[in-house]
This record gives sequence, structure tokens and C-alpha cells, in this order.
Amino acid sequence: MTENCILTEKKDSVGLITVNRPKVRNALNNQAWEELHAAFLSLEKDAAVRVVIVTGAGDKAFVAGADLNMLKERSSVETFCGAIPGFARDIANLRKPTIAMINGFALGGGLELAMACDIRIASDDAQFGQTEANVGILPGYGGTQRLARLIGLGRAKELVFTGRIISAPEAEKIGLVNRVVPKAELWAETMKMAESIAAKSPLITRAAKLVMNSGAESDLPGALDLELFAQSFAFSTQDHLEGINAFLEKREARFTGK
Repeated sequence: MTENCILTEKKDSVGLITVNRPKVRNALNNQAWEELHAAFLSLEKDAAVRVVIVTGAGDKAFVAGADLNMLKERSSVETFCGAIPGFARDIANLRKPTIAMINGFALGGGLELAMACDIRIASDDAQFGQTEANVGILPGYGGTQRLARLIGLGRAKELVFTGRIISAPEAEKIGLVNRVVPKAELWAETMKMAESIAAKSPLITRAAKLVMNSGAESDLPGALDLELFAQSFAFSTQDHLEGINAFLEKREARFTGK
């Protein structure tokens, strides 16, 4: 029986996905990508889940890239027609906020997975690299595009062209990750952020993600129009009244997603 490459669990309103291939530093083969994609989509459909965290099993790696044995056998036609780039796009466009909890190496496809998430929190010993050039290929799951949007075109070209691996402090300095924390505190800090997001209206976080993702690819006037429509929608929700009343009554808001 084939062992599951991906583990999924729920902690209250937070969904946790773990890449479970620690013997190969959680490298992603076809099966792992398919299971990963299915796990994200399953949690997206789960009304009880408001935030999704993805991490890697063990303490050595988040995801140390694609499985090279898989890449060695892949043809150009399989690459062009394959589904994995679509999986990465689906993760990036998930309707719920996503957090990459990076507990070690995030290289190649692993870094691309992390960049497909909305927020990246890393342990202080994590390492990052778009390392495909070292094995004669280039990033194919969004790395040439998302990296440039996060850290700027010049820095992105340097990392893609050289395949250089950088430390967590450097990744934080150039804006590749949101936050670096001591390894022992990674789980607690990531859950703290996830719970803070989960406590907000799921309608509003979903609308905000849609507007921000779409606006980043649009001109400013069009993006501002989209923002206005989303804000108008917010004023039609029960959650907006709950939020205002809770503030005026000096109590915690109880958002229901209505």
C-alpha cells in the first residue's frame, strides 16, 4: 500500500497540511503534488476552516525541492502538458488565507510552494533558494514570476541565475519572508498568527485576498475600483454590524461569515 505523502489535520478553525516525506527532505514527486493539491482544495471546501497552514515533516526541511528522480524521467511534453503548474496556481488562488510555516530548507519547488502562500513565517535556521539552474532547468511552478514580485526583478534574477541559497535573515531582509522566529517558537508563532486571522470575518479575509491578488496585477485606478466594490459588499454583511457593535460594546467580535 502506498504511504500518504501528505497529512492533513484540523485544530479548531485552522487547517494544517504537512508534507510527509522526511527521508527525502520532503521533496515533492507527482504523488505528493497531487495529494498536496487535493488537501488544499479539501480544506478550502471545509466551512469550519478559516486559515490553512502548510509545513514539512521533521526539522530539516519545509520542502527541499522536487524529487530529482521524477525530474530525470520527465519529458518536455509531460512538462508542458502536466498539471503541477496548475496545482501551484490553485494554491495561490485559494479563497482562504494560507501560511507557509518554513522549518528548514525551502528550495526549488519548495520555495515556489511557499511563495504561492499568502504569508511566510520561517525558523531562524531555514534556508531558501531557487536552485533549478544547478541541475540545468529553470523554475516552472511560478518561481520566475512570484519571486520577482516579492523581492524585485534584480534580486530575483540573481537568485534564479546563480541558484544561490540564502539564510533566513537575508530572506527576511529582502522581503521573501514575513517573519523569522527562533526554531523552538515557530509552531507557536505561526498558530498565533493563524488564530488571529481566523478570528476575523471569513467573508472579509476572502474579499481582501481577492482584491489584493487581482489589484497587484492591475493598474491603480482599476484596482481602486475593485476595492470600492469589495468595501460596498462588506457593508451588506452581518459580520460588519457584528464587528462595529462588538467594538462599541467593548467585547470580542463573533464573526459568523454571514
